[in-house]
Amino acid sequence: MSALHEILRQRLTAICRKEGLLGETVRVCATPLSTEEAIGTPEDKDFPLQKGKERLLQATFRDARGQAFTDHYGNYEGTLESLLATPPANTFRRAVFVAALNAVLKHLELIGNTVHCRDEDLRACASELAPQLRERFGAVKITQVGFQPRMVEALAPLFPLRLLDLDPDNLGHTKFGVPVEGPETASDAVAWAELLLVTGTTLVNDTIGDFLLDKPVLFYGTTIAGAAHLMGWERFCPKSS
Repeated sequence: MSALHEILRQRLTAICRKEGLLGETVRVCATPLSTEEAIGTPEDKDFPLQKGKERLLQATFRDARGQAFTDHYGNYEGTLESLLATPPANTFRRAVFVAALNAVLKHLELIGNTVHCRDEDLRACASELAPQLRERFGAVKITQVGFQPRMVEALAPLFPLRLLDLDPDNLGHTKFGVPVEGPETASDAVAWAELLLVTGTTLVNDTIGDFLLDKPVLFYGTTIAGAAHLMGWERFCPKSS
């Protein structure tokens, strides 16, 4: 378990203790959502979820839901006390912890936007991103971490863009004019960038530390919602609920 995940575990434990949640019998259920349950039926068919590479785990805590992207998924049910007593030491446990973190903080109204957007909102999200980045940062060099196709499609005509991904089916291919690079060039791509646009999935696969650098970083997606709040990171996810 990384030092970051231990910090998150300690901070969530402290919040739950303060709110009197640790002593209660609480159900936290996480189940892998089907593609249609997760993102509906968008017109485009090139999202990673539609290829079966990843699934969304969804945790339910009282009246709130929280999600986490992962390629190691299954079911979990237990109290918050037992969940927090178990270090998130592998990908599945990290996914369950992150989804539960998001659900608990959503219930406490400390965060919003923890449930993935659906249907044509996926394209609308990306259409908002490009002009916002242009206005705020100018024509900066961007390295995007994680293949979110609509974002790549929107950013590629406007910015010098490099794209990092772990999916072997994408590596060596070109997406919207941008070559997909893998771990072997990641250090160079990160050093080259003036802005890092990073998927929250890096929190679950435990590569996030590679991108927490002394340069602007913008995370995107529902997965990173709770961690971004606890750590003071910026997140872009305008169409989620």
